[in-house]
Amino acid sequence: MRGAERGFLLLSSCLGDPMRKPLSTAQMRILSDRMWKMDFPKEDRELEMADLIALGYARPMAARILKLLSDGVILDHYLQIARRRECTPLTRISEGYPRILRQRLALESPGVLWAKGDLAWLETPKIALVGSRDLNEENAAFAREVGVQAAKQGYTLVSGNARGADRTAQEACLEAGGSVIVVVADSLLQQKERERVLYLSEEDYDQEFSAQRALSRNRIIHALAEMTFVAQSSYRTGGTWDGTVKNLQGGWSDVFCFDDGSAACRQLCQMGADPVQLQALQMLNGLAKEKSTLFDQ
Repeated sequence: MRGAERGFLLLSSCLGDPMRKPLSTAQMRILSDRMWKMDFPKEDRELEMADLIALGYARPMAARILKLLSDGVILDHYLQIARRRECTPLTRISEGYPRILRQRLALESPGVLWAKGDLAWLETPKIALVGSRDLNEENAAFAREVGVQAAKQGYTLVSGNARGADRTAQEACLEAGGSVIVVVADSLLQQKERERVLYLSEEDYDQEFSAQRALSRNRIIHALAEMTFVAQSSYRTGGTWDGTVKNLQGGWSDVFCFDDGSAACRQLCQMGADPVQLQALQMLNGLAKEKSTLFDQ
């Protein structure tokens, strides 16, 4: 592992210690931006107090950064356990890190993703499925069909492993012979290895569930996919609504909302989502839109 990758892990991970206070995504963004603009540090030496002061940091914050970077022994132990549990770190500057996350989320992309499973699924075409935990019957049928058609049409399904829409689509995809990328909001250590399933976790591989982690991982689910399907959403509340609205605002992936006549679906479509019925899933390629970004110019 390169020194820069170790630095990312030291600065952005708890390393198994809930009392350790790594830098936030915003703080990592600021540090990355400052180091990109200035020629610090040199590759042949470690970061020093003078470097951080030259980057505009006050001494207390500079000392905090240096303290985080000094935990190399703790990091080595954490990585040793990760290898035994078959968990692999992908920092934002690692070769295997999903390029599409860097493109779509820029410096808001996760500093570190931990993976458990075959990383090859990250290189496949992907669609995402999001939705409520408590599903109506017709909405559950839609979630199942998204999973089935993903498998039949050569897409890996991206989902969040929550009760309801997520697991309905995941199991349907796997039963149909497909593959699934599961972005979890809890510990990777709790996930049982399954054929054709890749688990991803933001920040650390052993962090327990929290509502904040559940909301945060939604941007990963939406941004990894070419298309995101909304099986069901509450109106103006909940993680499905929050993640979908942020996707529509950021333009991460094309959004298709099951046309169930709900107020949530109508509002999401007014914000830029496309309504879709069950039969439209038979030709997923036909739904995809041509989209250009600054990275294509």
